[in-house]
Amino acid sequence: MHRLAAVAVAVLSLAALAVTSASADTPPPPNGAPSDFVGLVSDDAFAAPGDYRQQQLTTQASLGVRLLRQTFDWSQIEVARGRYDLSYYDAFVGDAARAGISILPILFRAPRFRGGKAGTIAYPPKRYADLGRFGAVLVHRYGPDGTFWSQNADVPKLPIRSWQIWNEPNLKAYWGRAPNAKQYAKLLRAAAKPIKAADPSAEIVTAGMPESKIGVPLRKFIPALYRAGAKSAFDTLAINPYGHTAAAVIRNLARARNLMRRFGDDAPIWATEVGWSDSGPGGPQRVGPQGQATQLGNLIGALLRDRTSLNVRGFVYYQWRDGRPYNGKDFWGLHTGLLTRDGQPKPAYYALQQALLAAGAG
Repeated sequence: MHRLAAVAVAVLSLAALAVTSASADTPPPPNGAPSDFVGLVSDDAFAAPGDYRQQQLTTQASLGVRLLRQTFDWSQIEVARGRYDLSYYDAFVGDAARAGISILPILFRAPRFRGGKAGTIAYPPKRYADLGRFGAVLVHRYGPDGTFWSQNADVPKLPIRSWQIWNEPNLKAYWGRAPNAKQYAKLLRAAAKPIKAADPSAEIVTAGMPESKIGVPLRKFIPALYRAGAKSAFDTLAINPYGHTAAAVIRNLARARNLMRRFGDDAPIWATEVGWSDSGPGGPQRVGPQGQATQLGNLIGALLRDRTSLNVRGFVYYQWRDGRPYNGKDFWGLHTGLLTRDGQPKPAYYALQQALLAAGAG
């Protein structure tokens, strides 16, 4: 679920507002889980550099969040052929590292001169290898031997090791209106090769794929990926397993795991987008304030219970703060925040805090 640039601009007016501080006792990672098991989308922090961003990242880290999933917008970074402007992302990577938070970049949205087209949210590049070259540029900047770290010795070194290739390619809006698993598999292979060449230990993560009535069902899309030879091109398969309840989210993960097993694949699954709204337009994910808190708490417990059997790499909650309608449009995804638009914690904020504290102590 990618949010348009207008949303990022809208949150700037909120930058001066404070957020209730989390517990000073930072919980450790849940027992046995990767350090970045708990992730967030925080478009507001990305869009508002300075004190506001630093405050939000510090609060997120104090809750036990160790990962932010963030679009690295290719169309904004490669400003001309072979010329890259990473100044804004440098500041974001540095701020996250200071807070002890890793980043999962989404490599997404081709520039017009690479095949992107007007009138779509995202269009794949004309030459798939171009996305891999873009990824390699980012690895050379932010990876283990990246120039960012050598040029910023005052920033704690927290290199980016995981790279997500595109977003929701089984939806028309993100694949030039014509989702095609075989073509996405080609993009995945073409992108993975240069990234792995730049960092052989890099983790290649597939695009997060949702189960949606407006896209290709995962029961068709995932097998088609394997039949197209995608298995050798990724380390972790990602889905965006939205469901009305935490139990439904777990069922979606289990279905994906069963599809993978059909092809002999025991690679980890990453739930890279999941969430519930407390208000806003209706839909399966609108569950009210207390329902949002209950489902998030239940999900954390269920993921920790089934983490090993399903081989779950981690989860990313969408998102930290409610957003404003843009282009006159509102939808449930703008109301999934742990904070209200004016920065007040919702019951779900405390549910996350309590669940992670309990998990860290368990």
